[in-house]
Amino acid sequence: MPIWKVLDIALGMAVMGTVGTLIGFTVGGGLLPVAIAVGLVLGCIIGFLGGRRFFISIMIGTVLGGALAWVVADADRIWVGAGAGAAMGGFLGVQISMLLDMRAARKAPPEQAESSVSQP
Repeated sequence: MPIWKVLDIALGMAVMGTVGTLIGFTVGGGLLPVAIAVGLVLGCIIGFLGGRRFFISIMIGTVLGGALAWVVADADRIWVGAGAGAAMGGFLGVQISMLLDMRAARKAPPEQAESSVSQP
């Protein structure tokens, strides 16, 4: 397995494990271990599939959401803002990634269709 794939998987597990932890704190009860486990599994899968831009957008959303909650509410509500920021960062990351892929496909030269008729 290439080193980039291993790093993507580790990044995915770190990011999605953190998001699972934040969701587990929000839900409360005995669901914290379940939320963390689901986050780790999803992070491993998405990292294996190569979702580096997605994870970076989640990390940016987490930091900005936590900082905004700290400024607006107080230090006691940072984890709520971080969780909401992670969700928004993930949503925006998917949308931006889709738009970048569409832009790249539009700029790519069209494939030349080969004739399936054999020449004598």
